[in-house]
Amino acid sequence: MSWYTADGEGVRLTVKVQPRSNRNQVVGVEGDALKVKITAPPVDGEANRALLEFLAEKLGVAKSRLRILNGESGRRKVIFIGGVGSAEVTKKLVEE
Repeated sequence: MSWYTADGEGVRLTVKVQPRSNRNQVVGVEGDALKVKITAPPVDGEANRALLEFLAEKLGVAKSRLRILNGESGRRKVIFIGGVGSAEVTKKLVEE
């Protein structure tokens, strides 16, 4: 799948974020990105914090394992999640 890549240390996700949604949810795969709706507005990093918290909760990992590698100020982001595998990410984010 092109929306994520795995290496020995974790998984990199390409995420398309839609802020100011009515609820936090994974919508599905849209092209080469995982589309995620977040309730927080895109002001002062609120949407980024909410996105990382939401993904950490969905994956059942500590928020400290996630970091934004690219796209901090845009809707399209690359996020690294340490200590997880691609099967776990797919199962918990797309198949649930």
